[in-house]
Amino acid sequence: MSGLQCLASENIWFDKHRYDEAEKCFYEGANGPSTQQQQVKTTLQQAKGRQPKRQHRNSSSHGGDQELVTRMKSMELENQALHKVVESMRAALQKLESRVAMLEKTPAAAAVPSAKAAPVKQVNGNDADDDDDDDDDVDLFGSDDDDAEAERLKQERIDAYTAKKAKKPTLIAKSSILLDVKPWDDETDMAKLEECVRTVQMDGLLWGASKLVPVGYGIKKLQINCVVEDDKVGTDILEEEITKFEDFVQSVDVAAFNKI
Repeated sequence: MSGLQCLASENIWFDKHRYDEAEKCFYEGANGPSTQQQQVKTTLQQAKGRQPKRQHRNSSSHGGDQELVTRMKSMELENQALHKVVESMRAALQKLESRVAMLEKTPAAAAVPSAKAAPVKQVNGNDADDDDDDDDDVDLFGSDDDDAEAERLKQERIDAYTAKKAKKPTLIAKSSILLDVKPWDDETDMAKLEECVRTVQMDGLLWGASKLVPVGYGIKKLQINCVVEDDKVGTDILEEEITKFEDFVQSVDVAAFNKI
């Protein structure tokens, strides 16, 4: 227990000098018996009033010290728990470091060697009578049959895989292209222009719907859709083939290009 707690638990008569002074005045009778008694009573009342206050202050101080001690004990317990956690983490880290160091020092595992063929036991003429049982277990011609059977199975599997792959349909990349074909002026025959465009035929090209879109000043452009195979037909080829109709076509632009 600390010194402050010891002082808080002790009951000390701090107002003893007041009692002594009141007792002295009582016996000396300086101001008469009535005044002296009244003064003594007043002094005693003041002293008694201060004593409970002092005791209350001492009890309050004692309660605050108790709370401080309790908090210090709880902090010590928390500190001990934290120390244990730190020690456990340090031990785990040391184990991990040692394991990593061991893995770094260990050389890489060697490749597994292929299985070796079992040696064939040679049979001499002198030992033929003694090793009849061993000769019965040895099949000198079985290895060739096994190799032929394995080769046949391998070839059958390759043929089956090739046939299955041949039956599987190949995915063909296609694109949808929207072309804007512009005429020279408003006197161009748009029906004839569309007919000329559709005469462009090639492998991997399929023409779709079309419409006339007003441009201005009475001029309309032909907007036509087509589906092409990417490996066979490109936009450059289409533009080149359509612009060959110089009497009707002024220019060709790609309005939209979408993968299918």
